[in-house]
Amino acid sequence: MDLGAILFDIDGVLHVGEQPVAGAAETLAWCREAGIPHLFLTNTTSRPRTAIAARLQAMGLPVTEEEILTPVQAAIAWLEEQGRRRIALFVPEATANEFGDFERVEDESPARAVVVGDLGEAWDFRRLNRAFRILFADSDCALVALGMTRYWRAADGLRLDVGPFVTALAYASDREPVVTGKPDRHFFEAALERLGLPAARVLMVGDDIRGDVDGARSAGLHAVLVKTGKFRPQDLESGIRPDAVLDSVADLPDWWSRHA
Repeated sequence: MDLGAILFDIDGVLHVGEQPVAGAAETLAWCREAGIPHLFLTNTTSRPRTAIAARLQAMGLPVTEEEILTPVQAAIAWLEEQGRRRIALFVPEATANEFGDFERVEDESPARAVVVGDLGEAWDFRRLNRAFRILFADSDCALVALGMTRYWRAADGLRLDVGPFVTALAYASDREPVVTGKPDRHFFEAALERLGLPAARVLMVGDDIRGDVDGARSAGLHAVLVKTGKFRPQDLESGIRPDAVLDSVADLPDWWSRHA
């Protein structure tokens, strides 16, 4: 395959809930010792990169803030490029702070963009309806989705992710969302630009058959599916074909030695 770099998903691949996946720390150590360029791609928008890195380090997973790519950076770049600086944010406050000096709409006043991320249990009808009203009031107001992941696995089981809420808003407002996270190909291309390698030389490792595997394959990357996190046996009947299916990220070094 002539692989030269690795993109790791985080939640469900390196850890599940507050527990690291067995062997994940060893795999990251192998990656560094072997000098393999790598980044960590996550659709998590419930916390900023600093908090994500700190959480991983507390689990014994050596990941730095600079190695993490989230949809927030891609969204900020798009909003600035489009000149949409008056925005309504539907993300946790810690994540909202990453939008710096953007003008934030706190009520139902007109906005140039509605930005939707992972609010988890903070979603309620009133908040969802406020986002809808802002969008519906102006056909030029953009709906910016920080990913389209359908669900994720928490310590207590599966939970809805941002995708279903974005889909509801898109349907109600008749708006096509601008997606800045997985599975959008531009998110993967942003990672490729940082790595300085073509897609055919980069491997994505994920637990989501659509967001990780299909998204990566659609962008020209290779992809491995791990049987941790949100993996279900039915994923293998989806018609989406990963390059390999591994029990966990702990099996990656052996697979890499035989196939890369």
